Amino acid sequence: MNSELDEAADVFAEVRPRLFGIAYRMLGSAADAEDIVQDAWLRWQRYDRATVRQPAAFLATTTTRLAITAAQSARARHETYVGPWLPEPVDTGADPQLGAERGEALEIAVLMLLEKLSPTERAAYVLREAFDYPYRQIADIVEVSEAGARQLVSRARKHLSAERRAPVNADEQRRLLGAFVTAARTGDLSVLEGLFAADVVSYSDGGGIVRASRFPVVGRERVSKYVTAFADRFWVGVDVAFVEANGQGSVLLSRDGVAFAVVTVAASEEGIDRVLWMMNPEKLAAAHWT
Repeated sequence: MNSELDEAADVFAEVRPRLFGIAYRMLGSAADAEDIVQDAWLRWQRYDRATVRQPAAFLATTTTRLAITAAQSARARHETYVGPWLPEPVDTGADPQLGAERGEALEIAVLMLLEKLSPTERAAYVLREAFDYPYRQIADIVEVSEAGARQLVSRARKHLSAERRAPVNADEQRRLLGAFVTAARTGDLSVLEGLFAADVVSYSDGGGIVRASRFPVVGRERVSKYVTAFADRFWVGVDVAFVEANGQGSVLLSRDGVAFAVVTVAASEEGIDRVLWMMNPEKLAAAHWT
Protein backbone atom coordinates (compact mmCIF):
# COMPACT_ATOMS: atom_id res chain seq x y z
CA MET A 1 0.00 0.00 0.00
CA ASN A 2 2.80 2.40 0.92
CA SER A 3 4.58 1.74 -2.37
CA GLU A 4 1.35 2.55 -4.25
CA LEU A 5 1.00 5.79 -2.35
CA ASP A 6 4.66 6.63 -2.92
CA GLU A 7 4.15 6.08 -6.63
CA ALA A 8 1.03 8.30 -6.55
CA ALA A 9 3.03 10.99 -4.74
CA ASP A 10 5.82 10.82 -7.34
CA VAL A 11 3.35 11.20 -10.20
CA PHE A 12 1.69 14.13 -8.45
CA ALA A 13 4.98 15.85 -7.62
CA GLU A 14 5.99 15.77 -11.27
CA VAL A 15 2.92 17.67 -12.45
CA ARG A 16 2.41 19.82 -9.34
CA PRO A 17 4.07 22.99 -10.76
CA ARG A 18 1.68 22.91 -13.72
CA LEU A 19 -1.33 22.35 -11.46
CA PHE A 20 -0.34 25.32 -9.32
CA GLY A 21 0.23 27.38 -12.47
CA ILE A 22 -3.27 26.62 -13.73
CA ALA A 23 -4.95 27.32 -10.38
CA TYR A 24 -3.00 30.53 -9.73
CA ARG A 25 -3.79 31.98 -13.15
CA MET A 26 -7.44 31.08 -12.64
CA LEU A 27 -7.73 32.63 -9.17
CA GLY A 28 -5.03 35.29 -8.90
CA SER A 29 -4.26 34.01 -5.42
CA ALA A 30 -1.26 31.90 -4.43
CA ALA A 31 -2.98 30.88 -1.19
CA ASP A 32 -6.17 29.77 -2.96
CA ALA A 33 -4.14 27.99 -5.64
CA GLU A 34 -2.30 26.01 -2.94
CA ASP A 35 -5.67 24.99 -1.47
CA ILE A 36 -6.84 23.79 -4.90
CA VAL A 37 -3.65 21.79 -5.46
CA GLN A 38 -3.98 20.22 -2.01
CA ASP A 39 -7.59 19.27 -2.76
CA ALA A 40 -6.50 17.71 -6.06
CA TRP A 41 -3.86 15.68 -4.20
CA LEU A 42 -6.44 14.36 -1.72
CA ARG A 43 -8.73 13.34 -4.58
CA TRP A 44 -5.83 11.66 -6.36
CA GLN A 45 -5.04 9.70 -3.20
CA ARG A 46 -8.62 8.44 -2.89
CA TYR A 47 -9.21 7.77 -6.58
CA ASP A 48 -8.97 4.34 -8.21
CA ARG A 49 -5.72 5.26 -9.93
CA ALA A 50 -5.53 1.94 -11.80
CA THR A 51 -8.35 3.23 -14.03
CA VAL A 52 -6.43 6.38 -15.03
CA ARG A 53 -4.48 6.00 -18.26
CA GLN A 54 -3.12 9.56 -18.34
CA PRO A 55 -2.46 10.83 -14.80
CA ALA A 56 -1.25 14.29 -15.90
CA ALA A 57 -4.43 14.89 -17.92
CA PHE A 58 -6.61 13.58 -15.09
CA LEU A 59 -4.94 15.87 -12.55
CA ALA A 60 -5.11 18.92 -14.83
CA THR A 61 -8.83 18.26 -15.36
CA THR A 62 -9.44 17.86 -11.63
CA THR A 63 -7.51 21.03 -10.79
CA THR A 64 -9.19 23.13 -13.48
CA ARG A 65 -12.68 22.08 -12.48
CA LEU A 66 -11.94 22.79 -8.82
CA ALA A 67 -10.59 26.20 -9.83
CA ILE A 68 -13.70 27.00 -11.89
CA THR A 69 -15.87 26.30 -8.84
CA ALA A 70 -13.56 28.36 -6.61
CA ALA A 71 -13.55 31.25 -9.11
CA GLN A 72 -17.35 31.44 -8.99
CA SER A 73 -17.34 32.03 -5.22
CA ALA A 74 -14.25 34.27 -5.41
CA ARG A 75 -16.05 36.66 -7.75
CA ALA A 76 -18.71 37.31 -5.11
CA ARG A 77 -15.99 38.00 -2.50
CA HIS A 78 -14.17 40.41 -4.80
CA GLU A 79 -17.37 42.38 -5.37
CA THR A 80 -17.50 43.20 -1.65
CA TYR A 81 -13.72 43.75 -1.32
CA VAL A 82 -12.68 47.07 0.23
CA GLY A 83 -11.07 49.11 -2.54
CA PRO A 84 -9.61 47.75 -5.79
CA TRP A 85 -8.88 44.01 -5.81
CA LEU A 86 -5.49 43.08 -7.23
CA PRO A 87 -4.06 39.56 -7.58
CA GLU A 88 -1.59 38.24 -5.04
CA PRO A 89 1.90 38.88 -6.43
CA VAL A 90 4.15 35.83 -6.77
CA ASP A 91 7.94 35.89 -6.76
CA THR A 92 8.79 34.32 -10.12
CA GLY A 93 12.41 35.26 -9.58
CA ALA A 94 12.58 32.82 -6.66
CA ASP A 95 10.14 30.32 -8.21
CA PRO A 96 10.72 30.44 -11.98
CA GLN A 97 8.70 27.25 -12.53
CA LEU A 98 5.45 29.24 -12.45
CA GLY A 99 6.34 30.89 -15.73
CA ALA A 100 8.69 28.22 -17.03
CA GLU A 101 6.41 26.64 -19.62
CA ARG A 102 4.94 29.85 -21.02
CA GLY A 103 4.69 33.22 -19.33
CA GLU A 104 1.25 34.06 -20.70
CA ALA A 105 -1.67 34.93 -18.43
CA LEU A 106 0.68 35.67 -15.54
CA GLU A 107 1.23 39.44 -15.40
CA ILE A 108 -0.82 41.28 -12.79
CA ALA A 109 -2.52 43.53 -15.36
CA VAL A 110 -3.57 40.48 -17.42
CA LEU A 111 -4.87 38.62 -14.36
CA MET A 112 -7.03 41.66 -13.60
CA LEU A 113 -8.56 41.41 -17.07
CA LEU A 114 -9.07 37.66 -16.73
CA GLU A 115 -11.10 38.40 -13.61
CA LYS A 116 -13.72 39.99 -15.90
CA LEU A 117 -14.21 36.76 -17.87
CA SER A 118 -16.51 33.95 -16.83
CA PRO A 119 -14.63 31.19 -14.94
CA THR A 120 -15.07 28.81 -17.91
CA GLU A 121 -13.74 31.37 -20.39
CA ARG A 122 -10.83 32.00 -18.07
CA ALA A 123 -10.06 28.29 -17.81
CA ALA A 124 -10.15 27.78 -21.57
CA TYR A 125 -7.90 30.81 -22.15
CA VAL A 126 -5.37 29.78 -19.50
CA LEU A 127 -5.17 26.19 -20.75
CA ARG A 128 -4.65 27.32 -24.33
CA GLU A 129 -2.46 30.40 -23.96
CA ALA A 130 -0.36 29.48 -20.94
CA PHE A 131 -0.07 25.72 -21.43
CA ASP A 132 -0.85 25.14 -25.12
CA TYR A 133 -3.46 22.45 -24.52
CA PRO A 134 -5.16 21.22 -27.71
CA TYR A 135 -8.76 22.35 -28.13
CA ARG A 136 -10.03 18.78 -27.91
CA GLN A 137 -8.52 18.38 -24.45
CA ILE A 138 -9.76 21.81 -23.34
CA ALA A 139 -13.25 20.78 -24.46
CA ASP A 140 -13.07 17.63 -22.31
CA ILE A 141 -11.81 19.54 -19.29
CA VAL A 142 -14.42 22.33 -19.33
CA GLU A 143 -17.15 20.01 -20.63
CA VAL A 144 -18.08 21.71 -23.89
CA SER A 145 -17.76 20.74 -27.56
CA GLU A 146 -14.47 21.34 -29.36
CA ALA A 147 -16.14 24.17 -31.29
CA GLY A 148 -17.35 25.55 -27.96
CA ALA A 149 -13.80 25.47 -26.59
CA ARG A 150 -12.52 27.40 -29.60
CA GLN A 151 -15.27 29.95 -29.11
CA LEU A 152 -14.43 30.39 -25.41
CA VAL A 153 -10.76 31.06 -26.19
CA SER A 154 -11.64 33.38 -29.07
CA ARG A 155 -14.00 35.42 -26.88
CA ALA A 156 -11.37 35.70 -24.17
CA ARG A 157 -8.70 36.82 -26.64
CA LYS A 158 -11.00 39.47 -28.10
CA HIS A 159 -11.85 40.78 -24.65
CA LEU A 160 -8.21 41.05 -23.63
CA SER A 161 -7.11 42.67 -26.91
CA ALA A 162 -9.93 45.21 -26.66
CA GLU A 163 -8.99 46.09 -23.07
CA ARG A 164 -5.21 46.06 -23.41
CA ARG A 165 -2.73 47.79 -25.70
CA ALA A 166 0.28 45.89 -27.00
CA PRO A 167 2.79 45.88 -24.14
CA VAL A 168 6.37 47.12 -24.38
CA ASN A 169 9.19 44.58 -24.13
CA ALA A 170 10.62 43.49 -20.78
CA ASP A 171 13.66 45.80 -20.90
CA GLU A 172 11.52 48.85 -21.63
CA GLN A 173 9.04 47.92 -18.90
CA ARG A 174 11.87 47.71 -16.36
CA ARG A 175 13.30 51.05 -17.58
CA LEU A 176 9.92 52.75 -17.18
CA LEU A 177 9.45 51.19 -13.75
CA GLY A 178 12.83 52.48 -12.60
CA ALA A 179 12.10 55.95 -13.94
CA PHE A 180 8.70 55.91 -12.24
CA VAL A 181 10.16 54.93 -8.86
CA THR A 182 12.83 57.64 -9.07
CA ALA A 183 10.28 60.32 -9.99
CA ALA A 184 7.78 59.10 -7.38
CA ARG A 185 10.37 59.21 -4.59
CA THR A 186 11.43 62.77 -5.44
CA GLY A 187 7.88 63.94 -6.19
CA ASP A 188 8.87 65.10 -9.68
CA LEU A 189 5.51 65.99 -11.23
CA SER A 190 6.75 66.85 -14.72
CA VAL A 191 8.75 63.63 -15.09
CA LEU A 192 5.78 61.55 -13.96
CA GLU A 193 3.52 63.29 -16.47
CA GLY A 194 6.07 62.51 -19.17
CA LEU A 195 6.08 58.80 -18.26
CA PHE A 196 2.31 58.29 -18.16
CA ALA A 197 -0.13 57.56 -20.95
CA ALA A 198 -3.02 60.03 -21.07
CA ASP A 199 -5.46 57.46 -19.62
CA VAL A 200 -3.15 55.93 -17.00
CA VAL A 201 -4.87 54.31 -14.01
CA SER A 202 -3.37 53.78 -10.55
CA TYR A 203 -4.80 50.90 -8.50
CA SER A 204 -3.96 50.50 -4.80
CA ASP A 205 -4.91 47.28 -3.02
CA GLY A 206 -4.84 47.73 0.75
CA GLY A 207 -7.81 45.47 1.36
CA GLY A 208 -9.14 47.88 3.98
CA ILE A 209 -6.25 46.80 6.23
CA VAL A 210 -3.67 49.46 5.41
CA ARG A 211 -4.17 53.00 4.19
CA ALA A 212 -4.59 53.10 0.42
CA SER A 213 -6.83 54.80 -2.11
CA ARG A 214 -10.16 52.96 -2.19
CA PHE A 215 -10.85 54.06 -5.75
CA PRO A 216 -8.75 53.85 -8.91
CA VAL A 217 -7.10 57.16 -9.79
CA VAL A 218 -7.51 57.92 -13.50
CA GLY A 219 -5.72 60.22 -15.95
CA ARG A 220 -2.18 61.53 -16.41
CA GLU A 221 -2.62 64.73 -14.42
CA ARG A 222 -4.58 63.19 -11.55
CA VAL A 223 -2.26 60.20 -11.13
CA SER A 224 0.83 62.43 -11.25
CA LYS A 225 -0.60 64.72 -8.57
CA TYR A 226 -1.75 61.71 -6.51
CA VAL A 227 1.73 60.17 -6.51
CA THR A 228 3.50 63.44 -5.69
CA ALA A 229 1.01 64.33 -2.95
CA PHE A 230 2.25 61.58 -0.64
CA ALA A 231 5.90 61.44 -1.80
CA ASP A 232 7.29 63.25 1.27
CA ARG A 233 5.61 60.76 3.66
CA PHE A 234 5.31 57.47 1.81
CA TRP A 235 8.96 57.06 0.79
CA VAL A 236 10.64 58.08 4.07
CA GLY A 237 12.94 55.28 5.25
CA VAL A 238 11.86 52.97 2.40
CA ASP A 239 14.25 50.43 0.91
CA VAL A 240 13.56 49.61 -2.73
CA ALA A 241 14.55 46.21 -4.16
CA PHE A 242 14.02 45.36 -7.82
CA VAL A 243 12.42 41.92 -8.09
CA GLU A 244 10.55 39.79 -10.61
CA ALA A 245 6.87 39.42 -9.74
CA ASN A 246 4.55 37.55 -12.05
CA GLY A 247 7.21 37.36 -14.71
CA GLN A 248 7.89 41.08 -14.98
CA GLY A 249 9.97 43.80 -13.37
CA SER A 250 8.58 45.01 -10.03
CA VAL A 251 9.83 46.64 -6.86
CA LEU A 252 9.57 45.32 -3.32
CA LEU A 253 9.22 48.15 -0.81
CA SER A 254 10.38 47.62 2.77
CA ARG A 255 10.70 49.74 5.87
CA ASP A 256 12.83 48.63 8.84
CA GLY A 257 13.29 45.25 7.16
CA VAL A 258 9.55 44.62 6.76
CA ALA A 259 8.10 44.39 3.24
CA PHE A 260 4.91 46.40 2.88
CA ALA A 261 4.28 46.66 -0.88
CA VAL A 262 5.00 45.17 -4.27
CA VAL A 263 4.66 47.76 -7.04
CA THR A 264 4.76 47.29 -10.79
CA VAL A 265 3.74 49.12 -13.95
CA ALA A 266 2.22 48.01 -17.23
CA ALA A 267 3.12 50.03 -20.30
CA SER A 268 2.54 50.38 -24.01
CA GLU A 269 4.09 52.64 -26.65
CA GLU A 270 1.94 55.43 -25.22
CA GLY A 271 3.67 55.17 -21.84
CA ILE A 272 2.78 53.70 -18.45
CA ASP A 273 -0.92 52.93 -18.48
CA ARG A 274 -1.25 50.97 -15.22
CA VAL A 275 0.41 51.55 -11.85
CA LEU A 276 -0.29 48.67 -9.49
CA TRP A 277 0.31 49.02 -5.73
CA MET A 278 -0.15 45.65 -3.99
CA MET A 279 -0.19 46.53 -0.29
CA ASN A 280 -2.63 44.14 1.41
CA PRO A 281 -0.39 42.57 4.10
CA GLU A 282 -2.39 39.33 4.05
CA LYS A 283 -1.63 38.84 0.36
CA LEU A 284 2.03 39.69 0.78
CA ALA A 285 2.33 37.25 3.67
CA ALA A 286 0.44 34.48 1.85
CA ALA A 287 2.75 34.81 -1.14
CA HIS A 288 5.85 34.93 1.15
CA TRP A 289 6.98 38.50 0.42
CA THR A 290 7.00 39.35 4.14
